[in-house]
Formats: sequence, C-alpha cells, structure tokens
Amino acid sequence: MRWRGVPLDVLLAASGVGLDLLTTAHAGDTEYLPAEAAIPMALLVGLPMGLVRHRPIAVTLYLAAVLAVTDQLGSFTSNTAQILLCVALGVAGYRASVRATALAVVAAIGATAINIADPGIALTGNTWMYAMLLPVFPAVLGGYLRGSAERLNERDVTPDALLAAGGVAITVLSTWTSWHSGNQPVWVIGLLAVVGGLSLGVARRLPGLVFLLQGVLLVSADAYLNQAVNTCVILTLIAIGVFAMRVVSWAWTLAAYLTGCLLTAIAVVGPATEITPFRVGVLMTLVATPIAIGRYLGMRRAAAAAERLRAEEAARAAVAQVRADQLAERERIARDVHDIVAHHVGAMVLRASAARYTAPDGPVADALDDIRETGHQVLQDLRDLLDLLRDPERQPDLLANPADVVRESAERMAAAGLVVDLDLDPAIDQTPLIARASAARIVQEGLTNVLKHAGPGTRVRVSVTSSDEGLAVEVRNGRPPTAIERLPSSGRGLAGMRERVRTLGGTLSAGPDGDGGWVLAVQLPARLSSGSVA
Repeated sequence: MRWRGVPLDVLLAASGVGLDLLTTAHAGDTEYLPAEAAIPMALLVGLPMGLVRHRPIAVTLYLAAVLAVTDQLGSFTSNTAQILLCVALGVAGYRASVRATALAVVAAIGATAINIADPGIALTGNTWMYAMLLPVFPAVLGGYLRGSAERLNERDVTPDALLAAGGVAITVLSTWTSWHSGNQPVWVIGLLAVVGGLSLGVARRLPGLVFLLQGVLLVSADAYLNQAVNTCVILTLIAIGVFAMRVVSWAWTLAAYLTGCLLTAIAVVGPATEITPFRVGVLMTLVATPIAIGRYLGMRRAAAAAERLRAEEAARAAVAQVRADQLAERERIARDVHDIVAHHVGAMVLRASAARYTAPDGPVADALDDIRETGHQVLQDLRDLLDLLRDPERQPDLLANPADVVRESAERMAAAGLVVDLDLDPAIDQTPLIARASAARIVQEGLTNVLKHAGPGTRVRVSVTSSDEGLAVEVRNGRPPTAIERLPSSGRGLAGMRERVRTLGGTLSAGPDGDGGWVLAVQLPARLSSGSVA
C-alpha cells in the first residue's frame, strides 16, 4: 500500500527534468556555466518534484533558492525553476497548513522578484505586483481545491473555471512582454493568448477539440511568435493530459501521443538543432509524462466511482436485509399472538358451543350464539391480520360493506343490553372506502366503550352522516341508568381511534356532554391524500 503513489512521484520527477531539458534545448554557454551543464542543472531542478506530494514546503523553499541562484548565474534553468515553483506552491496550498504555505509564498515572492530584477531594470510597482501575484495565485488555488475537493463532480463547473483561470494566467503572464515583437497587432496576439488559456476551461468536456486548438496555436506561435512557443507547448501538454484522463480508448490515446510528439518536435527542433537519440528520448518522455499522469488520474477517478457504486449497493443491500429481518420478526410476533389468542378464543367458542346445546331457548341461548359467532369472527380477523403482517404490501380484503358492519355492531350491542338508535345516512356510500371502513371501526369501538363504562340499559345514539366537508361520526350516550361495576379496560381504545383519525387527516373529540353522558365525535375529510391512505 505504501508504494501505491511511487509511479506518480517518478512521473513528476521525470516531467520536471524533461521540462527543463525542453526549455534549455537551444541554450549555449553562459557567463558562468558551459552548455554541458544543461543535464546536471535539469536534474538539480527537476528531480525534487518527485517529493513535492510528500514534502511540498521543503520542495518549494528549495526551488525558491534554486531560482535565485540560477538567476544570478544567468542559467536558463531559472525559467524552469519559476514554473516548477508555482506547481510546488499549488501542492503546498492543497496539502500543507496555512502558516507553512504563507512562509513558502513569502520565499517564492522574494525569489520571483530577484528573477525579475535583471541588471538595469528597476523594481516598479507593476513588477512587484507581478512578483506577488505569480506565487500567490497557485497557493490560493491549491487551498481552494483542498476545501472543495469533495464537492467536485461532473456537474460542477469549478474545475473548469480553475483550468480556464490557470490557462489565462500562464499565457498572459508568460507572453505579455513579447506581444509587441510579432508581425501581428498586439491586440490580435493578446486575444489569441487569452483564448488559448480560456480553452482549457472546456478541456474536460471537449478534450479532443481543445487538444486540436492548442496544436493549431502551437504551430502558429512557431511560425509567427517564437517567444510564445514554450508557453504553447505547456498548454498543449496540459491538453494532452486532460485528453488522456477523459478518453478511455488506448487507440485514441496513442494517436494523441504521436500527435503531441510531432507538435513538440515542430516547436523545439530548429534548422540548426542537432537530432540525437538522447534528445528524441527526452522529447518522447516529456510527451508521455502528461499522458501517464492523465491515465493515472482517470483510473483513480474510475476506481473512486466504482467504489461509490459498491458502497451504494452495499447500503441498499443492508437496508433490504434490515427490512427482511423486520418482516421476519413481525411474522414471528404475529404467529405467537395468533397462537396465544386463537387458543383461548377457540376454547371459549368450544365451551360456548357445548353450553348452547344444553341451554334452553331464550336470552341465555342467544348470548351463547353471539359469543360463538363473535369468536369465529375474531379467529378469522386474526388470520387476516397474520396474512397482512406477513405481506405488508398486500391490501386487506374489505369484503363486508362498512354500512353493514355498523348495523351489525348496533344489533350486537342492542342484544347485549344497550338501547341503540342508529342514524345511517345513505349518502355515505359516495365517500371513500377507507373513510367508511374507519368510521365502522370507530362505531364498533365507541359502542364497546359505552357497554364497558355505562353498562346495559344505557341509551346510545349513533349517527354517521355525509356532507361536503366529509364524513361525520357521532356516538352519544346518556346517563347510565344505575351504578355499575367498571369492566377492565386497557385505556388504548381511544388512543387507537385518535391515531387512526389523525392518519386520515381528520379530527376527534371525546368527553362528557354536560348531562351525565358522554359524546364521541369524529370528522373525516371528504378527500384523503395519498400520504393519509398509506
């Protein structure tokens, strides 16, 4: 695992060395260094880039020192050191702390000012601004990327904007002093420089088109503005890297590599340039470096996307497993409830059936028949609930008409001793079935509560009416005729009715009526929302 990033470090070091060899290809002897020192100087400035991901501050301070020294020696390597210094500052802003990055920026500003202050050139305000902005921009860019790296995605235009801004900064800052030296008007050259930099902003979306545009600009610069050739080479290499990252086809990648080698050769090789195998190898390695980095980043991006997909699939599988466990537990509980209740209710039904055969006709026999029928209905309801718990997506069978359920409940409670007056509006058949079924359950529970708490002989008026506002249910009982012994109650009946009514979006009120009786009033809406029905 610890060797995972070594290939990228090697590529960074190779790209640093190759960049310096490219920029100093035409350099000869200087006042202090012979031409043979080009390779040692390239190694001196480029190899530390292999450590920039792990020691960005140390590499930045080193490159600042190299920039100052090579500038005083008059070496063309100072140009490479200036470019690599900006790269190291970007990495420092991304990986290091704010205080350490600020220290590196100060050192870079000093080295950049030394590089600009050639003999006979005064450090003007514009010069100092250039010396400050050049190091500050990549450091700020790196810090911004560190804070927003998790938010970058295919729909985010932030990386595109940053590529465009970086491209414009490279083209303008490195070529503006030579705009007046070409055959074309200054505004034409400036416009091409800005367009070339801005084109990097669409490189992720249109990698092939941007690569072609950069190639055209490179050939044009080689023909009409030699001072901008190195800048165009850098932009072309960036476009090749983005192309390799976005295009997965190896055939197109190979075509881009060969085209990049041809374009770089056109820009680097001049009439007096000696072509040697070593220089050809350096050029090919230089073009291969951004392609390798682009392919590496593309593979990392694809691996991250695959990992996110696997994580999402694992999360969905975990949710499905939890759901299955919940359903299994609900089924087990339902089976236990069914077994326990069915056992006792079944025994009650059998005893009531046996007693019915020995009891004479009359109220006792009627009560035993009612107990037996009620027990059979309870067992059937338990089986239906068990099926529903096993498959929550299945809608319960509503075979009985809710109005018939209300009438049956009224008749049953009348047989138990209540005096029931039923007012059932025929228009309720036009209301939603869910509301009518809920109204029937509320009437059943309301009458049961009257029998429990007021006792036989109590007069009850039940009304179920329909209107434009919805379905209205009222169960009103009078004063109990005599003092009765309270039957045991769990106290959950009223709470269950409130929950049912609230789920449907209705209202419920229950309390004394002021005359010694009790009133239960429920209002259900005429139209039920999909969320209420669920």
